[in-house]
This record gives sequence, structure tokens and C-alpha cells, in this order.
Amino acid sequence: MGFQLNTAIRQDGQEQPGIKMGLFTLRLPLIHFPIEMPEVIQALFMFVTGLSATAFLQDMFDMPFEVALTIVLFHEITYCLHQLMGDPIISGWITPAIPLTIAYLGRYGIGMERLEALIALQMSVGVLFLILGLSGMAQKITNKVPNSIKAGIIMGAAVAAVTGKYGFLSAAKGGKGFALYPYSITAGMIVAFFLLFSVGFKEMRLKVNNKSGSFIGFVAKYGMVPGIIAGMVTGIISKEIPMPVIDNWGFFIPHFKTVFTSWSVFGVGIPSLDVFLAAMPMAFVAYIIAFGDIIVGESLLKRANKIRTDEYIDVNTNRTNVLCGLRNMLEGLLAPTVTLAGPLWAAMTVAVTERYCQGKKAMSTIFGGTGTFNIMKFACILFLPLVAVFKPVLPLAIALTLMVQAFACFFIAMELAETPEERGVAGVTGAILAVGGPTYGLAAGVILYFFVQWLRPAKDVDVVDSVLEEAEATK
Repeated sequence: MGFQLNTAIRQDGQEQPGIKMGLFTLRLPLIHFPIEMPEVIQALFMFVTGLSATAFLQDMFDMPFEVALTIVLFHEITYCLHQLMGDPIISGWITPAIPLTIAYLGRYGIGMERLEALIALQMSVGVLFLILGLSGMAQKITNKVPNSIKAGIIMGAAVAAVTGKYGFLSAAKGGKGFALYPYSITAGMIVAFFLLFSVGFKEMRLKVNNKSGSFIGFVAKYGMVPGIIAGMVTGIISKEIPMPVIDNWGFFIPHFKTVFTSWSVFGVGIPSLDVFLAAMPMAFVAYIIAFGDIIVGESLLKRANKIRTDEYIDVNTNRTNVLCGLRNMLEGLLAPTVTLAGPLWAAMTVAVTERYCQGKKAMSTIFGGTGTFNIMKFACILFLPLVAVFKPVLPLAIALTLMVQAFACFFIAMELAETPEERGVAGVTGAILAVGGPTYGLAAGVILYFFVQWLRPAKDVDVVDSVLEEAEATK
């Protein structure tokens, strides 16, 4: 049980208290949901994942760290819209799309040209979320996309992550992953992959599933954090990563004025129609990836609904789409970010819902866990000593995030493609997408699907073939 006012107490079987506003339900911390201490503690460690987005911005736009940190802070604040507006999901980046987004932006010159491309992309993604969410067409459109093309998009993201500048690209070609941090990334990947994907660790976790306070259960809750810590320790020992230096014990004062006047539409203006048209294929790719995350989040919450009959959780895909659309539009206009605004942080949504499913004594309402985590996560960014501790490890955090995402994308893509033909279309589509970009990748996927999977001989041709075969047999 967390800290809350009496206004946050509900009757069994009802929704958590809030103020109905059409599609949304306004819920405020303490007034409508409690503050949960376990999520406060998790946020103190897990905020480093979101903080690592500063490295993307600094690298892609050569911006000062304080400006990048302000953009990330703005992004973290928009996460809270979900719980405040009645959506229980823990939102995140559109993580599998990041390597493709980086490759797409890399085709533009650093500076104003690249910034306009990012603004156009994020606003286009926002428009897609809003239109498809408000119209209810999201599910229909994604269902119409063949599995082979979906698998190709996801596989392309995995290939781009592994071969890109934060993966295994050589230093001579601009690589900033394994080329610069070979020991750190190796140690981090071993620990992260073992904890997240290892069959052996899953069996160990199942054995202690019902034992409270076990070390294995404790480590399993923190996803990638042990991998980042292992990489950080290895990096400091091998001198790949410098020791953290805490030179400011105060709080961060955001540079919102600088961001809004120099790094937003107010500074560079609305991009031209040509830039928006060029961004549409990448925006469509990002949306297809993000919609898969929405389905995963919906499944996790529906499962929680069945287990916890004392609270009714209103799961609404259209609301999630609209909130993601609003976040992308706000960020695209005011503080564009390479990671884009996605619907799900899968690892943390799983961790919080699992604790919620343990019963009312563990967590009184799902909004207490998800809301507390998001609020505390952006609050951590304001505390400069905490930021300073993890600042040296941010490039490593990026590389590990993308490697873990690549692993997950590969097995998801292979599960989607069931037949040899689908796997072939997916493989070629993914490779072209990673190398040639979203326009060529999507075009290749559609053409291959048409000629390899969709095109069938006419019935008359089948009849003629059978007649010829019978005639040949009678000779």
C-alpha cells in the first residue's frame, strides 16, 4: 500500500477514482492514486535508460549537454500524460525504430536540415497516431499489412541496430559502439542477455518465483540495469569509461527558452512539404512498430484485469493512440527527440503489472505503480548528482539498449514469418530497409510480397496444366 488521501480509495470491482473527461479520466497523484515506494526505488535506477537519449541528441545534432538534458526532461514529463489522463500503461520510446530513425536522419546534413527532418518525422508520426486513434482505423490498417512485411520492418530495425554506429560499425566509419567500448559492451551484453533471454535464468527465476526476498527475483525486476552496471564497472576497470565526477550537488534548471527558440519550430520554422513527404515512409514504419507495442501493453493489462477483480482497469487502444499522438505533436513542435514518443516500455510495464498481480496489499491500484514510476523518473533527471554518476555511461547505455532490442526484434520477426516465402520476403525487405532506408525497404517489401506471395496462376491455367498432365500420362 502506498501514500494517498481518502479520495483515492475505491470500492472493490470499480474503477480507480478520477474525473471523467470523455475519452480521458483525469487522475492526480495522492488525490486519485497513491505514491508507491517500490516504484520510487526502481525509478532511481531505471531513469538512466531515458537519460541515455541525451547521447543520441548530442551525437546527431552536436548540441550542448544541458540542452539535450532539457529535451529529455520535456520528453519524460510527457510520459506522465498517460496516467494523468487515465491510461495505465508505462509508455516509452519507439525503441526498435531508433536505428532506422538514426539512419534516416543521417541522410541529412547536421544542423538545420537534419533538425527539420526530425521535426517533420515526429509530427508525421503524431498525425498518424491521432488520425488512426480517433477514427478507430488503427487495428484495421495494421491487420492489412502482411506478416512478411511486418517481419521485414522489425528485422530491418534489428540489422540496423547491430550494424549501425552504436553497434558493430568500425571506428574508421564512425562507429561509436563496440569500436570504442569493446570490453564494456561485451560484459554488459553478457549480463543483460543472460538476465533477459537465457533459458537457464528463466528456470532459476521460476524455481524462486514464490520466495519473497530472493536475490534472483530481485535482480529479475530490474531488466537492463544490472547489464549497464556490469558494463560500467568493466569500463572503469579497463579505462574505457572515466570515473564519474560530481561537481554540482544542486538541481538542474531546464533551458526551456533555448530549446524553444533554437531547437523547435519557433526557431527553425515549419519544414517544407517536401521534407514532410520524405518523412512519411519512415513515419509509417515507426507507427507499425509502435502499434505492435500497443497490442503487447493491452495484453498485459487485460491479464492483470482478470487476476485482480477488485479493480476494473479501463483498457482503451484508441486512447493510447491519441495520447501518443499528442505527445509526438507536442515534442515535434517544441522539443523534438530522436527516440520518438512510443506507447510502451515493455520491461517496466511487465515489472509493475507483475507486482500488481500479487494482490491489493502489494499495490492497491495499477495507477499507483505506473504513475509513481513516471513521476519519479523525470524527477530524478532534476537531481544533478544522480545525473553525474551515470553521465559517463550514457554511450554504453545506448549501445546495450539497441543490442537488447535487436535480439528481441530478431526472434519476433522470425515468429511472424511462418513460411519459407514469408521468411525470404522478410529477410530481403529488412536488409534493404537497414541499408537503403524506409522508402526503398517498403517498396521492396510490397513488390516482393506481390510477386512471391500474392500472385497466383489463374484457374484456367490450372485446368490446362491438369489436362496436359493427363494426356502425357496416357501415352
